[in-house]
Amino acid sequence: MAQILGLPKLSPTMEEGVLVRWTKKEGDKVSPGDLIAEVETDKANMDFNVEDEGVLLRFLVKEGETVKLGAPVAIIGKAGEDVSALVAQAAGGAAKPAPAAKQAQPTKPEPAPEAKPAPKPEPKPDAKPALKVEPKPATAPASGNKLLASPLAKSLAIELGIDLRTLTGSGPGGRIVERDVKAAADGGGAPEATEEADEPKEANAPVVAAPSPSTETAIAVRHPRQMVPDAAGDYTDVPTSNMRRRIAARLTEASRDIPQFYLMRTFDIAPLLGFRERLNTLLGDKGKVSVNDLIVKAVALALRRVPDCNASWEGEAIRHHHRVHIGVAVAIEDGLVTPVVRDADQKGIGSIAAEVRDLADRAKKRALKGPEITGSTFTVSNLGMFQVERFTAILNPPEAGILAIGGTVDVPVVKDGQVTIGKRMTVTMTCNHRVIDGALGAKWLAAFVDLAEHPESLAL
Repeated sequence: MAQILGLPKLSPTMEEGVLVRWTKKEGDKVSPGDLIAEVETDKANMDFNVEDEGVLLRFLVKEGETVKLGAPVAIIGKAGEDVSALVAQAAGGAAKPAPAAKQAQPTKPEPAPEAKPAPKPEPKPDAKPALKVEPKPATAPASGNKLLASPLAKSLAIELGIDLRTLTGSGPGGRIVERDVKAAADGGGAPEATEEADEPKEANAPVVAAPSPSTETAIAVRHPRQMVPDAAGDYTDVPTSNMRRRIAARLTEASRDIPQFYLMRTFDIAPLLGFRERLNTLLGDKGKVSVNDLIVKAVALALRRVPDCNASWEGEAIRHHHRVHIGVAVAIEDGLVTPVVRDADQKGIGSIAAEVRDLADRAKKRALKGPEITGSTFTVSNLGMFQVERFTAILNPPEAGILAIGGTVDVPVVKDGQVTIGKRMTVTMTCNHRVIDGALGAKWLAAFVDLAEHPESLAL
């Protein structure tokens, strides 16, 4: 019997995906485990494998379309089956995301604006005896004594460089209100006022002279805000990719919901640089080891020394991980991915170097698989190669720690009573305070620095 295939969850954080390409054609026979499509998720291009046997009778999604998790993508069944009812069902399901509900809500606010313009001005004319008294003082301000204007209108006028004495108030008793100032700023108010009579122009002189120099300066600086807004051709809106939207959501969630704090250490990087140079001499043409490779190894061993930091927040419990999996942040065209070096504490430096290089290359080609970007217990983010001296990184939930690596800097240092040039690196550890307290984080940083300043221990 024919059935609809929905888009499966291909990564832990996936909420939607882009169907990059179908690897099968309509009418092809498939078996459980067969690859039928490639889907771009928030982290990488993932394989979509079927779990049923049958014939692909109809594709419901075109290549390049964005599909929500669980949405219909294909129909599978026996050759020759009538699928018209399932196609209609899939179309009906796709229409359910509530266009009606979403349009019903925007129509609710519309009655509210109708109530704004008329009802509010009308109740106040009931107080017209009082309004008739107020215009009398309003004529006196022509001599420069007092001006009827709301506090908000006065503040806005100073900000926009509008002379209130050129305006006619539309509020009760001729009071100048916010909308009068905005109308003048939009281009209509000031010209009309200058055409009314010569007297307001004469009144302008004392008004301009009256403000203090600081007020005049503020008006002069802020006046350009009356310029015409940017036209459509002055900017370009670039649609966000599925990956960029998911990164934005995850980082916003992490920044908002996790109590993060930062610990910073600057240490002598010269021993690590010398050790790297000796390793690369030994390796020759067999490959190269980077500073980042050595840092990944040092981070893994530090987590082995201080295992309480190799943990994650699970809500009802703190999970202590018995294996050390290091995520390595890699920048790609659409954003950032974090491939994982598993059991990094047990691997040799050369093995880590080769694995990181392979993972980074495939990350840039969007060729990583699900297990290669999930399961990290701690992350390393390195911007030192971009001459960034220090920075703070946002946690990658549910991990409790991430280490931000800055660049190597030559600084004056005192050694044996003499001022000399030393090489220093600054690292910043971001901690989830629910898992790692300040003293615990400082203990881990001390272990990391000890390993980095005595790099031969990395090979033990």
